[in-house]
Amino acid sequence: MVSERIAVLGLGTMGHGIAQVFASTGHRVRCYDSAARARDTLKDRIRGNMEQKARLGLSPGLDPEAVLGRIEVVSELEPSVQGADFVVEAVREDLPTKKDLFKRLEDLVSHETVLASNTSTFPMTGMARGLRHPQRTLVTHWFNPPHIIPLVEVVPGRETVEETVGRTMDLLERNGKVAIRLHKEVPGFLVNRIQAAVFREIWDLVEQGVATPEQVDQAVSASIGLRLAAAGPFEIADFAGLDITGHVFGHLLKEIASSRKLPPAVDRLVQEGHYGVKSGRGIYEYTPERIEERQSRRDRLFLRLVELLHSDPSA
Repeated sequence: MVSERIAVLGLGTMGHGIAQVFASTGHRVRCYDSAARARDTLKDRIRGNMEQKARLGLSPGLDPEAVLGRIEVVSELEPSVQGADFVVEAVREDLPTKKDLFKRLEDLVSHETVLASNTSTFPMTGMARGLRHPQRTLVTHWFNPPHIIPLVEVVPGRETVEETVGRTMDLLERNGKVAIRLHKEVPGFLVNRIQAAVFREIWDLVEQGVATPEQVDQAVSASIGLRLAAAGPFEIADFAGLDITGHVFGHLLKEIASSRKLPPAVDRLVQEGHYGVKSGRGIYEYTPERIEERQSRRDRLFLRLVELLHSDPSA
């Protein structure tokens, strides 16, 4: 395997897992975050991720200390990207912040360095506007937790050249990711747009009094969540029969939610400062113990599912 020099910028929820993926397959990874706490806790968080996999017997032969030894944490931006072949930013989801970072990076890396953004929202064409070399920029949208979830959406901008796309796809696939190249730029890309449609409908059902959030979570995870983990929605439709699917949808389309506004309950929670796990309360309430228990359970189940469904391409 070719060992590119990787730089990961932003070491929060996503960045530490992205760094772990590359270091686990032999790459040297330099990591930077402006926050000292994110830098100081990086290796402990990665070690915890790897210990969980080891307890499940899912990382035989992988030496955590060797992986961590390939990760260098630096306190300044410039040395973090010096000599890098591939840079991925995972800083906060704010367009001016990301655009400013890309402008700074242009003066710090070679013309051949690929600059990737882990944005979940912003198309690269707008983010790269004003750059001298937009042809080597693109979106690589990872999914949380990135060291577990296989998918990375690869979204070139209008100026991105095919060489950049090809190098990125090759790198991701060699690192065990399911890289899906989108053929057109749209805000939110592919998966987040699907999730937004689901999000709108589940909130409408709750607000109508059809079910509680707990019931929705239980129903989805015990039905379509399980089915979609094994087969995509188009294949499921084919097996159900397009005549039946079309008949059902024909009746439902006029009934399901079609609002273009944020669900009022979500807006209300945000205005009250209830953001979810990060604030201790969102749709549900969270103590530190509950957060640890639920996150551990989630990641454990994710790992088992990935091992079951994605370890053998012929399965």
